[in-house]
Amino acid sequence: MSDDDDWFEAALRDDEESDDEESVGKESVDRKADGTEADSDADENAVEGNATDDAPDTGDDPLFEDDFASAFASAPGADGGSEPDFGGGGGFDDGEFGEGGFDDGFGGEGGFDAGGFGGGGSSFDDEAFESAIPRIDIGIDGLDSMIHGGVPERTLMVAIGNAGTGKTTFGLQFLNHALSNGEKAVYVTLEESHERIVASATEKGWPYDEYVEEDRLAVVDLDPIEMANSLSSIRSELPGLVRDFGASRLVLDSVSLLEMMYQGQATRRNEIYDFTRSLKEAGVTTMLTSEASDENPYSSRHGIIEYLTDAVFVLRYVRSTDDFRETRLAIEIQKIRDANHSREIKPYDITDEGISVYQQANLF
Repeated sequence: MSDDDDWFEAALRDDEESDDEESVGKESVDRKADGTEADSDADENAVEGNATDDAPDTGDDPLFEDDFASAFASAPGADGGSEPDFGGGGGFDDGEFGEGGFDDGFGGEGGFDAGGFGGGGSSFDDEAFESAIPRIDIGIDGLDSMIHGGVPERTLMVAIGNAGTGKTTFGLQFLNHALSNGEKAVYVTLEESHERIVASATEKGWPYDEYVEEDRLAVVDLDPIEMANSLSSIRSELPGLVRDFGASRLVLDSVSLLEMMYQGQATRRNEIYDFTRSLKEAGVTTMLTSEASDENPYSSRHGIIEYLTDAVFVLRYVRSTDDFRETRLAIEIQKIRDANHSREIKPYDITDEGISVYQQANLF
């Protein structure tokens, strides 16, 4: 592995860390948790107050580079000695990123039906979607039945939802489906520690600890500020490094924290656009998670990422006007490029075995 890839080798946490290292990791978890649990404007302003309207420093950050580089230190094929060939853009338009410059596939605020539930949307066509594009299942019971023929490989997806709607579980379950079939995967978290992610998955019966030991899973925990400061290096090297690792799926949880590092809307758009393009170049099927807007549960916090992705899943609460009914969770597929899918709103539950979507049920 070249010296330029050193930043990528330090991000995997070794499961045999010393007690002192685990203690330091716990302090890092606490700090991250404190920084991400608060959704108030004050907290966001506090983060954005450290940013400028200019793009972040793209120079090398030795401390951060050493942190991120360990992610694939022990992975087979991670010692490739040449700069990766990134090839073409991988599915994004080459046009300028601006208002109206992206596919309006799922529309703006007025493009969604926020009215009654219970099967108001149209169902997917029973005929197979004719396409030569290879397709895969997401790995969530009920949801895969709503996607006729599966999601095209190398799709860039986002799961949008408020706190407690299961976005992290969504990502963990998405990766577990591939890992359980012998594939490799990468989980990048800006909110939790390596240990917390592995423990959360293991509690649901998904042996992430075994996948890590078998060098089939790379769990990379990053500080969002450090990632923003080194984003130029990451997006230029990530595609080749992920390909060297041999991953078929990648999760980034969550893109909202990365967006918050940029105070100006124009800078934020350009940086996130370039980053999502690098994910397309990595040649993997990618799932991003994003916080929902406080004003509109169908939109991401900054209203950007849904226009950059090929598929959008909205996870939200549905509260009945009847005081005797409990709050329900509902999922909706807003768009999937090159795939037929149901447009119905369906209830789902988060259990000790993951997310289950009740495809045959209606809300209230």
